[in-house]
Amino acid sequence: MFDLSTTDSIANHFLLEIRDKTIHQDRLRFRKNMERLGEIMAYEISKKLLYKKITVETPLGKKETKQLARQPILITVLRAGLTYFQGFSNFFDRADCGFIGAYRKEQGEDIKINLEYLATPNIEGREVILIDPMLATGKSAVKAANALLRNGKPSHIYFAAMIASPEGIKFVNENIKESYSMWTCAVDEKLDEQFYIVPGLGDAGDLSFGEKM
Repeated sequence: MFDLSTTDSIANHFLLEIRDKTIHQDRLRFRKNMERLGEIMAYEISKKLLYKKITVETPLGKKETKQLARQPILITVLRAGLTYFQGFSNFFDRADCGFIGAYRKEQGEDIKINLEYLATPNIEGREVILIDPMLATGKSAVKAANALLRNGKPSHIYFAAMIASPEGIKFVNENIKESYSMWTCAVDEKLDEQFYIVPGLGDAGDLSFGEKM
C-alpha cells in the first residue's frame, strides 16, 4: 500500500486545494489540481516499472541511460477519472489506453455498481494502471478489474486513487486475486451512510464538469 500523504511534498498542497469547498467554485483549478496529482502519482508508479539500458547520442557525445522497457496500459473509469487520468497520460505519453463506463446505484443499505461500457486494448501480460480518483466502497474497482480480464490477464494491476477509504481498501484486498498493488494520495476516515468518503472532497465528477441529472 502506497500512501503519498505520509511524506511531505507539494502533492499535499494540491490535495488540500481539491478538498477546500471555497476553492471548489473554481472548476478549472480543481481539474488542474487533479491532473497534477495524476502526474505525481504516475511518477511514483514509474519507479516500479521495468527499464532497459540505452545509449543516447547528444551533439557532443554519447551517454548510456535508461528508458521504459514498455509503456503501461492506462485504464480510467468515466467520467470522474478523466482529469486525473490526463495527468497519467501526460507522463506515459505513448501508453495504450482504455475506458470503463460504470456508475453506482444505491439499493437500500447497500450499493450496486453497474458497468455498461468497456473499451480496452489487449492487456495480456501487461502492467495496467487502473485510474479512479475515489476508492470508496471498492466495488467499482473490483468490478472494473474483473471486467478487464475479458481482454487478457495482466502481469500486475496498479490501483491508483486520489483518496481511498479503509472500507474500500479492505474490499479490494479481499476480492482481487490477480497481482496488484494499491496507490493513493491519502487514506481518509470512513464512508458515510451514502457511501461517500469522509472527509473526502465531494463528487469529483460533478466538481470537474458540473452536476449530472
